[in-house]
Amino acid sequence: MNGKKVLGMIFANIHEETLESLTDMRTMGSVPFCSRFRLIDFPLSNMVESQITKIGVVTNANFNSLMDHVGTGKPWDLSRKTDGLYLLPPYSLNSTTMWGNRIDAIYGNMSFLDHSTQDYVLLSDCYNIMNIDYEELFEAHENSKAAVTIVGVKGEMPKNTASTLVFNKVAANGRIEDAAIDPDKDGEVFYSCNIILIKKYLLQSLITTAHSKNEVSFQRSILLNCINSGMAYAYDATKNFVGTIDSVQSYYDISMSLLAKDKREKLFAPDRPIYTKERDDMPTLYGTEAKINNSLIADGCQIKGTVENCIIFKGVKIEEGAVVKNSILMQDTVIGENAKINYIIADKNCNIKSGIELSGAANFPVSLSKDTRI
Repeated sequence: MNGKKVLGMIFANIHEETLESLTDMRTMGSVPFCSRFRLIDFPLSNMVESQITKIGVVTNANFNSLMDHVGTGKPWDLSRKTDGLYLLPPYSLNSTTMWGNRIDAIYGNMSFLDHSTQDYVLLSDCYNIMNIDYEELFEAHENSKAAVTIVGVKGEMPKNTASTLVFNKVAANGRIEDAAIDPDKDGEVFYSCNIILIKKYLLQSLITTAHSKNEVSFQRSILLNCINSGMAYAYDATKNFVGTIDSVQSYYDISMSLLAKDKREKLFAPDRPIYTKERDDMPTLYGTEAKINNSLIADGCQIKGTVENCIIFKGVKIEEGAVVKNSILMQDTVIGENAKINYIIADKNCNIKSGIELSGAANFPVSLSKDTRI
């Protein structure tokens, strides 16, 4: 199967309630990550690298930041006359309300599916940080003759996301023999990443039927029915770097894990690059007293103080005498002279005044909303 036969659909708002203040004014997909990226960059780049040429981004609310970031899709080579990138807002000719659930969202965009020439649909959320070769998924789907293939990983089950599908039993050929939603299990499980490959006509049929019955759970009404009918197969993506964001704590932990070189090299594989919208800026300037240790620092910054175990986005200013440790500082944040910051996630344009001391903990990072002044 070729990626050009696959239509991509990315859900930008799903699970955003898990990130609290970070998604108050933006979608899950537009949350900044790892000094220069947004969460949507990962599914978008993975699809493009697998030759998918038409991608729809399903939005629901607070999508101004998302529109500004993805634009026409040029950074992902999706600004084209045929196919390309489509933003799918929550209003259609037949509806003037927000999507209530995933079934509503797909049904509301049925015309997008109808007018697409691709035979398959790849559905994805934005809460997984991963770099996956979808061409391997396409091959596995074709070889198994599955109706539905669900990408999963083995690890601790996400605790704060609604309706996590767990595969209890998978046959040697990959067919899912038993599954459950939000089972009471501890330790490692084989859980769905909400990345689903399915025939387009089958998706349209299942969604139309579910919508006519006013069903609201995609996992229960669509996926579990396919599993119980013996139609669904699992694709194990555990060999890839996978980080599932289900809370502010997991966002922090996954981000900080990328300070390790081996983790970065696994996620940002040179043969499968992750693309993003670039903001051209000057190189970062370091003061004569600046001290940097084990940190990722984007360009356009001014660092005059001490930075240790941090992720620093573009345009951040850290003044003389300031000490910043174990923190994530997003775009254009300013840390004043002699301020002391530890275990902080500062959203864009935060301003910490001179002499302020602010600290969280490794198991409880403090998250500051956009434009916070302290």
